[in-house]
Amino acid sequence: MIKLYTDAATKGNPGPTGLGALVLADHQQFQLTSTVANCDNHQGEFAAAEFGFHYLLQHFPTAQTILFYTDSRLLSDAIGKNYTKHYQAELDRLNALLNRFPTVVTQWIPDAQNQGAHHLANQALQSVE
Repeated sequence: MIKLYTDAATKGNPGPTGLGALVLADHQQFQLTSTVANCDNHQGEFAAAEFGFHYLLQHFPTAQTILFYTDSRLLSDAIGKNYTKHYQAELDRLNALLNRFPTVVTQWIPDAQNQGAHHLANQALQSVE
């Protein structure tokens, strides 16, 4: 079982965005950062999730169960309902990644429980300012 926490930090809305992903697997922790040149905060949350799942696909067997945690209510609801009014293209790209794993459990968590990914996203954002 792998735990994936993701978050995004955007300066301006839209604006440069930092992506953070925290992976807990095999009693190890992997801290990942990336950036996106220009997106709004919701696009950033989708981009952070895509970034995290791309990493999982590159570094772990796809037979794993994934526990995916996000502090974005819009993102967790979109995955749960398989629908979003304004971000369908982003959801479709993310679903293509999620579907590569047999089981992905998505759970919304409050910001306070997502500090690792939040810190990584802010670190990444500082690198583009």
